[in-house]
Amino acid sequence: MNKPCETRLFIDGTYVPAAKGRVTPLIDPATESSWCEVAAADADDIERAVNGAQRAFEDGWRDLAPGKRAEILFNIARLIREHQEELAQLEMRNIGKPISDARDEVGLSARIFEYYAGAVTKFFGQTIPVARGGFDFTLRQPMGVVAAITPWNFPFPIASWKVAPALAAGNCVVLKPASLSPLTALRLGGLAHEAGLPAGVLQVLAGSGGKIGDVLVQHPLVRKISFTGSTEIGAHIMQLASRDIKRVSLELGGKSPNIIFADADLDQAAASSPMSVFANCGQDCCARSRVFVERKVYDAFVEKFVEATRRLVVGDPSRPETQVGPLVSAAQRNSVEDFLVSAREANRTFACGGDRPDGKGYYLRPAVVLGCETTDRIWREEVFGPAVCVRAFDDEEQMLREVNASPYGLSGSLWTNDLKRAIRVAKRVESGVLSVNSHSSVHVEAPFGGFKQSGLGRDLGMAALEGYTELKNVYIAL
Repeated sequence: MNKPCETRLFIDGTYVPAAKGRVTPLIDPATESSWCEVAAADADDIERAVNGAQRAFEDGWRDLAPGKRAEILFNIARLIREHQEELAQLEMRNIGKPISDARDEVGLSARIFEYYAGAVTKFFGQTIPVARGGFDFTLRQPMGVVAAITPWNFPFPIASWKVAPALAAGNCVVLKPASLSPLTALRLGGLAHEAGLPAGVLQVLAGSGGKIGDVLVQHPLVRKISFTGSTEIGAHIMQLASRDIKRVSLELGGKSPNIIFADADLDQAAASSPMSVFANCGQDCCARSRVFVERKVYDAFVEKFVEATRRLVVGDPSRPETQVGPLVSAAQRNSVEDFLVSAREANRTFACGGDRPDGKGYYLRPAVVLGCETTDRIWREEVFGPAVCVRAFDDEEQMLREVNASPYGLSGSLWTNDLKRAIRVAKRVESGVLSVNSHSSVHVEAPFGGFKQSGLGRDLGMAALEGYTELKNVYIAL
């Protein structure tokens, strides 16, 4: 990509350097080279951005008719589509995402803005018949300033699915992208302003979460925090938010199961399952990293699954045929390799992968690990990289106990052609999202979020609009 990208903060409708002039270098994961420097916000920038967002909220955004907000959101979606290739190239170079995936995710982000542009004019309160008579009704009112803190693995779509419903509901947003992946979020600020969003309604601050995250979360004008990231940081945010009872929604870690029954279409399950865990180089909280296979088809499934995994194209993310790019950083690759070392030390079988290809870039070949015990670290903990464990089961009840033994409960897949079994098992799996004969976790129209330590609250669907509003009840005596 030859076109210069915007690397300054986006505050009050314009790009500005950080107050103290600090910058952070970005490393291209495919080449290991530093290729640009991004402004790094500090507490002064947080103060300016939050105060500007509060002013924009009070000066009219909260009172703008839903239809007018919808027009602006539709304009944002249109500009995203017009700049699809620019945004996809930024994502690819910033985090090593394969270009075909990056293009798809930009398209998804445009659909998200279109969905909430259409949804906000159909988001209603209720009239309620009460025992005292009179007239009772409910209102859905915006909260004020929302802090949206997003991760590095799906930077643009997750920023979109926080920003779009929050704006649609009448809030102003301070968007804090991950320090590894700020570029598309910064570009979104400029595009939104170009689309007609008033200055201050969307502020975008790049910088270290460890340095400015706590300041943003604790700011007295921030009424809600919407966070996607690690369970550890999510718990920390909950503690900080509890001090003044801020509203919080959290989408956190996962250790999702992939359950294969003997009556399933093994060819389809085996062919699609590799990308359910190795897409985005395994850096996905929905990754189906624990595979449970009914024993009578275990050998046949593993053979097909390993063959399909070996066929995955690993390499340069700029090539359209690439399916698995590099990990986001050297530190992330090292973390994944620590899990693989522990599995090797426990004498687990590597059916394929787990090694570094020759050359530059933070690459790892997708690893299929067999013979794991449920006490193994690689089985229990979120790897967030290209590694999957496959385990046989004989008994449905015992398998479900193992599935639900995880502290996480975000997503999962279930493969069977028995409808009664599909419904029975789907009801028992402790997760916020479950797919039957599919690996699809994210639908713009449907709620997305987890059970247990995978978080609370929901993104996407109409549930997201509810999560960015306060419910008020009004009673009028007649």
